[in-house]
Amino acid sequence: MSSKRLGRISEEIKKLVSNIIRSGLKDPRVSSMTSITKVEVTRDLRYANIYISVLGDEKSGTETIKGLQSASGYIRKEIGKNINLRYTPEPLFILDNSIEYGIKISKILSDLKEDDEGSV
Repeated sequence: MSSKRLGRISEEIKKLVSNIIRSGLKDPRVSSMTSITKVEVTRDLRYANIYISVLGDEKSGTETIKGLQSASGYIRKEIGKNINLRYTPEPLFILDNSIEYGIKISKILSDLKEDDEGSV
């Protein structure tokens, strides 16, 4: 399967799952500050790795992942209804800490810049 088609399918799944999280799920474990950073679909369209970023502490992130995993059947059904594919990919949710890591690195760099300006 071509990488362009996989990319288009990944983007469609990203939009759809984002809408489901925002409006379709009623699980209190799923944080309202949840965003999807990336979706990777395997070449055989059996699995979709969905990378989730949650603003807040680590506990809210793990609770959100648990809530999404328990709703994965519903999410898969909605993907199957809205995207016409031979196989509906099984959603696998992975916690992505890259945004928090980027904020941490940015803070360290700004602290180093302030220290450097103060010593000159």
